[in-house]
Amino acid sequence: MYFDVNPDAAHDIHDLAVVLLGQKMYFYTDAGVFSKKMIDYGSQVLLSTLDFQEGESVLDVGCGYGPIGLSLAKAQIFSSDVYEAVEGVFDHVISNPPIRAGKKVVHQVITGSFEHLKPGGDLTIVIQKKQGAPSAKVKMEETFGNCEIVKKDKGYYILRSEKES
Repeated sequence: MYFDVNPDAAHDIHDLAVVLLGQKMYFYTDAGVFSKKMIDYGSQVLLSTLDFQEGESVLDVGCGYGPIGLSLAKAQIFSSDVYEAVEGVFDHVISNPPIRAGKKVVHQVITGSFEHLKPGGDLTIVIQKKQGAPSAKVKMEETFGNCEIVKKDKGYYILRSEKES
C-alpha cells in the first residue's frame, strides 16, 4: 500500500514556504507523505502547463498534502482511495500519480478518471519516462482514444487526454 492512515506513526514535521502559481503558500507536512521537504519538480512542471478558466471544476487525484489542488484554489480536498469517495463530474482531473503504489494503481487513476469527467473534460498527469510514461500514454489512449504529450522536461512527461463530447 502506498499510503496508510497510521496516527501512531512517528512524526517528522516539515514547514514549507513556497510560491506556486504566483501565490505564497505554507504547508506543514509529516512522515508518510510524498515530497514532504519540498514541492517535487514533477508537480511544478504539471502546474506550469495548466490553463483552467474561472469556475471550472478540478479534481486532484493522489494529492498528498494538496499543493496542486490548493494552489489552483478550485477544488476542495478530501480523502479518497483513488475514486472511492468521489461523487460528480469535473471539467479537469489532474494527477501526479502515486508511482510507488504500482502500475495497477496508476492505471486506476487513468481509467477511473473517465467516468468523473464531463464531456469535453480532460485528464492531465505528470509521470517520468523511466517510471512509466510510455505505458501510461498507452493506457490513456486506450481509455480516451487520444493522448497528447503536452511537455517534456528533464524526463518528466505531461500527458493529457480529452473526453470527447
